[in-house]
Order: sequence, then C-alpha cells, then structure tokens
Amino acid sequence: MRYYVIAGEASGDLHGSNLLRELKLKDPLAAIRCWGGEKMEAAGADLVKHYRDLAFMGFTEVVRNLPTILNNLRFCKADILSFHPDVLILIDYPGFNLRIAKWAKKSGFKVVYYISPQVWAWKENRVKLIKRCVDLMLVILPFEKAFYHKWHYEVIYVGHPLIEVVDQFIQMAGPKMNITGKTIALLPGSRRQEVMKKLPLMLELSHRLPDYTFVVAKAPGLEDEFYEDLLHPYKNVKAVRNQTYELLYQATAALVTSGTATLETALFAVPEIICYKGSEISYQIARRLIKIKYIGLVNLIMNKPVVKELIQQELNVENMFTELKELLNNPIRKAELKADYEALRNLLKKGGNASSNAADKIIAFLNPSLPEQKTDADK
Repeated sequence: MRYYVIAGEASGDLHGSNLLRELKLKDPLAAIRCWGGEKMEAAGADLVKHYRDLAFMGFTEVVRNLPTILNNLRFCKADILSFHPDVLILIDYPGFNLRIAKWAKKSGFKVVYYISPQVWAWKENRVKLIKRCVDLMLVILPFEKAFYHKWHYEVIYVGHPLIEVVDQFIQMAGPKMNITGKTIALLPGSRRQEVMKKLPLMLELSHRLPDYTFVVAKAPGLEDEFYEDLLHPYKNVKAVRNQTYELLYQATAALVTSGTATLETALFAVPEIICYKGSEISYQIARRLIKIKYIGLVNLIMNKPVVKELIQQELNVENMFTELKELLNNPIRKAELKADYEALRNLLKKGGNASSNAADKIIAFLNPSLPEQKTDADK
C-alpha cells in the first residue's frame, strides 16, 4: 500500500512516527511519503516538508503568512497527485489538513484522520466538513467518541499514544543529564512567537527561587542563538535540546505551555502550571469563539481543574510564584495532584496501544475483506 501522511507539528511528528512503525510492521511493503519531521523520516517515510516550515500560531500570524500557507497547499496537492497514495492519513493540524481533506475527497482519495482536530473546543461546525470528507476518524481522547456521536458520526477511539511513549521511556530511563538538586522544568512552547511571550516571565521566577535550577526545553525548530539572548542574564538557568523527557523524568515541578506538553508532564507525574499568553488580538478572538471550560488537556480529560491554568493577563510572575510555592511546599496539594494524575493515567491506559490500534484500523479500512483485529479500545 501507498500511504501519504501529513503532520504539521512536533507532537504530530512523534505520534506519526509511532504509527508509521506499526504500519511498516503490519504492511512490510508499505511506501510512505510524509510531511512531518526527523522522527517520521527515521520511521521509514520519505520526508517532503518539515513541520518547522509549517507552524504559524494565532490569527494574526496566520494572516501574515497566508501566501506561504497557500503555496504549501498548492504544492501538497500536486505532490499527492504525483504520488497517488492508496490512502491519505492526516494527523491533527486542522487549519491545513481539513483543506487538504476536502480537496482529496473530491479528487477520489481515501481519507483517514488520526488525532481529531479539537472541534469540541471551537468551530464545532467543522464536524459537518469532517463527515463529508473523512472516511475514517481515529480519536485519542475518551470524550471525543461521545462528542462525535451527538453529531451522528461514528468514530473509533484507539487510546492515547502518549501512554506508550512515556511508559517506554520510563522503563528505559536512567540518569542522562548533568542536572543536580531541585529542578524546575520550563516548557515554553515550540513556536518563536509563543516562546517570546512566555519564557521571559518564566525566567523571572529564577530570581525568587535561587536554590532551584531552572531548565528550559528548547524547541527542535528554534536555533540556540534565539535562546541564548533570552537566558543570558540568569545565573541558575540552563537549557537542553532533544532531552525533554529526560528533563521531566527528573523535574521537581514544571511551567508548561498549553498543548500536548501539559499531558506529557502529567504522565511523568510532575506538578505543573499551565501557561498561556498570546497576542491580545488573537486572545480576544479566541475567547469569543472557544467554548470549553479548560485549555489544558489534563483538565479537559478529567473534566475538573486538576492543574492551575494561568491565561493571558493572569500569566504574570506573581501568580506563577504563588502557585509554584503551593506545588513545592504544600503536602495536601501534592497528594491531591498525585491522586488525580494516577486517575488520569488509568483512564487513558484503558484504550490500549494507540499506534498499534490505529494501524490495525487503517489496514482493515483499506482491506475490508480481511478479518478485523479487535483492539483493547473495542472492548
């Protein structure tokens, strides 16, 4: 089979790489072409475009980069036509991927979506487009199946892929970094704009907690020089690249931008604060459109405020310091968080191995005459 896979962010590259490995195991003759990153390329795909050339955050940033986005869309369509895959597999990244899905369906291609766009958060009407253009939707959050069901669209829950990734790391982990003492992990995001908004505020906390080492996890797509200018004035601050899990494995607490990293931090059982700050225009537009109670995946999945969220104006040094002291020094708060993290992990583990399940469902979709393999998520 010929597979064309599109992921537009670092998390998509991670989950896409594990999916591709499972597809290769189950379909050894698979030919795979992808948009993603080094991880998907290492998993055996021919890399067409790197996600660092695709990621634009917020409404104003998208408008400013619209010519580049339109050029990417045109190039992608031409490349798909040239490769002529048996199936197009889209991984999250909805602004781009839903446009490709609409075109691909009209062009006669089979379309699978792995990791649903967050239509339950905003732009719920996108479900109508998904129903028309996506032949198979594979979701990774437990509540998504019920959400789509109310729209009379049946999707398949395959489990969450981060469980297998984090568990595998923990099983193999050892002391891999030269960090001693008490550590505060700083995960300010993967895009230049969001790092510039949040990292300077996070770094200010290092003055108030001189006994802790603050360690910044650098984004794969941002150069060292960018971080050096930001980190230069601070004494008890370090930075690492491509070692985020090693950092979380040892961290005492963490300040984390909203997104997949908030869930990864919880699965490592690290007390965290979820931090979000965007451009004022983007924030005001989003505030009027987004319908969910929480922005953090941990809180959304658990349907309660497990982790403190500091958003926009609330994200300031004083508020971060107050909450961080609670996480570090309040034994009751620590015990509550530990119990909630354990409940979260147990809930997500019920789905089984997401990458393997997803690969099984895709192959069954392409070969309907074969007997379908039952997965843990089906039971």
